[in-house]
Amino acid sequence: MNDMTVVVIGGGQAGLAAAYHLRRRGFAPGTDFVVLDHAPRPGGAWQYRWPTLTYGRVHGMHALPGMELTGADPDRPSSEVIGEYFTAYERAFELPVLRPVHVTAVHDEGTGALRVDSPAGTWRTRALINATGTWDRPFRPAVPGAADFTGRQLHTAQYPGPGPFTGQRVIVVGGGTSAVQHLLEISEVAASTLWVTRRPPVFREQGFGEVEGRAAVALVEERVRDGLPPRSVVSVTGLPMTEAMRAARASGVLVRHPMFQRLTPDGVRWADGRHAPADVIVWATGFRAVLDHLAPLKLREPGGGIRLEGTKTVRDPRVHLVGYGPSASTIGANRAGRAAVNDLVALLGSPVSSGR
Repeated sequence: MNDMTVVVIGGGQAGLAAAYHLRRRGFAPGTDFVVLDHAPRPGGAWQYRWPTLTYGRVHGMHALPGMELTGADPDRPSSEVIGEYFTAYERAFELPVLRPVHVTAVHDEGTGALRVDSPAGTWRTRALINATGTWDRPFRPAVPGAADFTGRQLHTAQYPGPGPFTGQRVIVVGGGTSAVQHLLEISEVAASTLWVTRRPPVFREQGFGEVEGRAAVALVEERVRDGLPPRSVVSVTGLPMTEAMRAARASGVLVRHPMFQRLTPDGVRWADGRHAPADVIVWATGFRAVLDHLAPLKLREPGGGIRLEGTKTVRDPRVHLVGYGPSASTIGANRAGRAAVNDLVALLGSPVSSGR
């Protein structure tokens, strides 16, 4: 059993930001706190992004606290650029990241401590910062006939880039930025493409500044305060219109079709009987928060979400969620990491006063 004051679960943007602020507040790396990351190497979810998502095409990447990302080649894959940046960041601040460590469960021991279980070991801790993100829980809606479709189905999490879709009939499902990116690049090599969304997409022509950003975060925060699962960022902010998207709309590629009723062996069918043949369905339908390991703590509300005050879970003030709900952006993760550490210092006292 390893004893810690704080355990951070997750080594992506939110987890590293929290670790940085723990160290700044005097928590000793490896003695007072540790970061448990189940990924094989630094980079968080970025390391799994498709190769055609170059750094120059990344939307809204903010540097980690204390160290800017400078001089990156915009034509290199974002997975490489950000993976190298996270590696350098961990080394620069000597952050105690252990990997690969897959946390299976967190239990309340009933003695004021939490127990963090994994096949790689067990940790006893006074507080927990959960930063597990969403990448490992891709969401795909249940659609009748899915098992009958004889073509290929894959989610954004498995998206390989456009090459494998050459000459095929492809249907992209989803109303977010990733869906549009997939659609635009697949359309350049596929025999045909079709874009399907559950709701009509909202395109944002105007800029998105600080005022708009605060308003979007406030809407997500409201759901979290009510104990509801957080909505996606795009559902609040809309899709930012680019020149490439305008061209795709003018050429007939970026034309939205309503959600089909079912899959057939060779395509999809709508309620009005219309049918579209397909070789591949790409489900760009988002992700859900990875929180199953927290189930023993019974943090969920009847609405299905975890109610927060700031980053603190209402049902257990020892447990903080960062990179969740209103802090699910890179800049939000940075701020949440700092806020969580500030709250835990108020709860636990400084490392000196807590006996370290």
